[in-house]
Amino acid sequence: MKIKPEHFDFLKQVIAKGDTDSNRNLYVAAEMTDKRYRWDVLRYSMNLEFPGQSSMKWVCDNLYPYLNDDHIDTALRNIIKPLREAA
Repeated sequence: MKIKPEHFDFLKQVIAKGDTDSNRNLYVAAEMTDKRYRWDVLRYSMNLEFPGQSSMKWVCDNLYPYLNDDHIDTALRNIIKPLREAA
């Protein structure tokens, strides 16, 4: 992965707040893709972490200067297990 370890650790910590069983169940019931879930959880989690700010400001300020969407998605795949993966 190209993401800096400190950024990966921060994402992991923040995403833990948004990657919940209830959110997972909603996406499975709606037959959403894993990729859609990962990116929605990222946005939702950033809203929880930085209320009142643009939800993706931290991502834009810290990740996009050196990563693209594919790199960020790779990090998200390493943090968020697939929706239909057995617990």
